[in-house]
Amino acid sequence: MASDPEQPPLSSFSKEGKPPAGVTTEREPLLNGLHASQNYSITAAILPFLFPAFGGLLFGYDIGATSSATISIQSPSQSGITWYNLDSVQVGLLTSGSLYGALIGSLLAFNIADFLGRRRELIVAALVYLVGALITALAPNFLVLVVGRLVYGIGIGLAMHAAPMYIAETAPTPIRGLLISLKEFFIVIGMVAGYGLGSLWVETVGGWRYMYGISSPIAVIMGFGMWWLPASPRWLLLCAIQRKGDAQHLKDTAICSLCHLQGRTFHDSAPQQVDEIMAELSYIGVENEVTFVEMFRGKCKKALVISAGLVLFQQITGQPSVLYYAASILQSAGFSLASDATRVAILLGVFKLIMTGVAVVIVDKLGRRPLLLGGVSGIVVSLFLLGSYYIFLNNAAVLAVAGLLLYVGCYQISFGPMGWLMIAEIFPLRLRGRGLSIAVLVNFAANASVTFAFSPLEDLLGAGFLFYIFCAIAVASLVFIYFIVPETKGLTLEEIEEKCL
Repeated sequence: MASDPEQPPLSSFSKEGKPPAGVTTEREPLLNGLHASQNYSITAAILPFLFPAFGGLLFGYDIGATSSATISIQSPSQSGITWYNLDSVQVGLLTSGSLYGALIGSLLAFNIADFLGRRRELIVAALVYLVGALITALAPNFLVLVVGRLVYGIGIGLAMHAAPMYIAETAPTPIRGLLISLKEFFIVIGMVAGYGLGSLWVETVGGWRYMYGISSPIAVIMGFGMWWLPASPRWLLLCAIQRKGDAQHLKDTAICSLCHLQGRTFHDSAPQQVDEIMAELSYIGVENEVTFVEMFRGKCKKALVISAGLVLFQQITGQPSVLYYAASILQSAGFSLASDATRVAILLGVFKLIMTGVAVVIVDKLGRRPLLLGGVSGIVVSLFLLGSYYIFLNNAAVLAVAGLLLYVGCYQISFGPMGWLMIAEIFPLRLRGRGLSIAVLVNFAANASVTFAFSPLEDLLGAGFLFYIFCAIAVASLVFIYFIVPETKGLTLEEIEEKCL
């Protein structure tokens, strides 16, 4: 770790098997053929997925831990502080502080992502996670606590922007969907861990400090892991084509990166893969950086519509709100655990984990569209059941439980993993950094808006009608998916740009 692998020294292989100088190639683009890049080692693919996925784990952990931290920090006997008597606004700032920090992180990513590259952005995210966790855990007063939450949230925004890009650009095509979907699996693992550790420390004096502080060693592991990993080969080749450095050196570095990512068994194919990627990038035209105006035209516009539409519907179909009612629904059905909110959260978290695992296993077999269409159809039914329960069928608690579990299960095989997967795949390479930052910004802005508006709308309309509104929005999202969202299963990122946009 003495040197930055963003600029690795040439291996003995690359010195002997160096491709022709320059960035141009006479190889025919293989947009309709078999790619050498489909050769890969499973063991070599694990770490390039694992360390970026820690960024999602830390995001999910924050969600789970905060649910118990808000209880701990307001306890006169267990908080360990004198300023425990928080009003509703302060509690709102505590719970949503990281979310607003994520909005800031998404805005920062728009300007720095293409300059830093995916790997360096994840290193910065890990550093910000560490600083935010330490500030929050050691906060001497409420103001510093909120600052810590905002800083941690900036790490969330950067990590959730860069992790899908890095995984998508380094993962072998046959398992790209599995690996990006596994990132959602790690988010849910983080949530379950947060709920579990929160329930253990909620009765400990100053337990909220432990809940937030425990994420700091994970951030350290993430940072060192990303330092060890190489830069994205596609980002390096984009820099070469756009003349952001010595072209031949960038090509050689991309070869070394592929060797690092795929394992020694496939070293001989690395120069050929680089030539193929270069040919495809030249064929689809990435020589110039995208301008702000160009982002809303042609292929760029279509990618933005698909990605922003998916993450918007992901939030406004009620995902944050349905879980708000989980404890009361289970309690009305007679579940003894429903009296303990943290245990109910663990129960639902485990169920979410199982269903996300199902999506991970089948995504590269069934494809993205079938899971989206099937899962969102189930969401429509579940929201109709929940709305009917609160308006017409108050005595049918079993119906409400069925609706709740159906919603959680269908969300975790559709919008949950598929939304992040599609936005990581759909953007053209030269737009990917800025485009994905817009999509992440839409995601967190919609989440914040739904969370903020839910209580006032519930008071105005009632829970039943609110669920019916979510149901109607889910129907609209089905129409959007059917007519707008393409299938990307089995295609390289370059083929997606050429054939789907």
